[in-house]
Amino acid sequence: MKIAASRTVRLSARLLAITAPALALAACAQTQNSSLAPTASSAVTGTLFVANKRGNTLSQIDLASGEEQFRVSACKNPHELAVSPDGGHVALACYGGTQIIIFETTRSLVAQRLLLGENAQPHGIVWHPNGDLYVTAEGRKSIYWIKDPLSVAPKQFEYATGRDGSHMLAVSPDGNHAWTTDLGSKTVTLVDLKTRRAPRSVEVGIEPEGIALTPDGKTLWVSARRSNKAFALDPMTLEIRSEVDTGVFPLRLAIRPQGDVAVTSDLGDTSLTVIDLASAQAVRSIAVDDRANATKRAQVTILWSADGERIYVAETGTNTVAEVDYRTGEVLRRLATGEGGDGMAILPGTAE
Repeated sequence: MKIAASRTVRLSARLLAITAPALALAACAQTQNSSLAPTASSAVTGTLFVANKRGNTLSQIDLASGEEQFRVSACKNPHELAVSPDGGHVALACYGGTQIIIFETTRSLVAQRLLLGENAQPHGIVWHPNGDLYVTAEGRKSIYWIKDPLSVAPKQFEYATGRDGSHMLAVSPDGNHAWTTDLGSKTVTLVDLKTRRAPRSVEVGIEPEGIALTPDGKTLWVSARRSNKAFALDPMTLEIRSEVDTGVFPLRLAIRPQGDVAVTSDLGDTSLTVIDLASAQAVRSIAVDDRANATKRAQVTILWSADGERIYVAETGTNTVAEVDYRTGEVLRRLATGEGGDGMAILPGTAE
């Protein structure tokens, strides 16, 4: 989510303008459990990492206990995270600067610092199963492909998108292509990483931000936050196949690991819109909180557990992460983070 310090006030005012009419008309839904303590029904293991963008820190939270194990200094305005394929490291995009910091997951020690170009503003980040890192450089209107990021001398390749606000990122299973959502240009851009053909861009709604590729690589899903819609695209032609109405301000979109549904994080009304991917229809809405609390919560990043049973929802405004049971829609607990928790990554555990 692009909220540099200079833009926070403007975004809050804009969200109030978006949500005020709906809030005035809506009946209050029952407020979900807001306890910060783990509940007795919680039977999950694993580790959650959270980038605290206002605190400039990285939190490591034990999911079994709900307790924060470490909080370490990171960098200015850290945003998105990605875990290495072997689970040994987590990479943090330092949106307020020009670097990627890689931490060990066991002790939260710095293992590597990757310096990108001037004014990079790295944001969206993917640690691919092939072992390489891919990251957007919003300030340079480009993306980077970083080979062997943990080696002594990683190789960096930069690809121009030529678009304003290249923010979030998806990468194909074979590592040959990448896609960005370009907030300022209202576009989605396809970048060919192997042939270096000219990038291809199409307009998709207003302020497209959330992006995810289906596990089979055959459909690209995008949420456009100012359109209150999600779109299904052909990954290679970028033709829009379907569009789906969502909740208010669908900031992010995440596909369940099983590949059956996608969920949007609707910041403007604190909901999650569940989209059936086979039919391209919204089939359900999950209330993470009363929509009257939308501005206070500032719900942003969402993340699935590996088994697809839980959804983790970063609530930047209240320094919490809501743990939601996908089947029932119940908020099981709220985990305390550092100041302004946003980007998340998880080392898989087992839910029962």
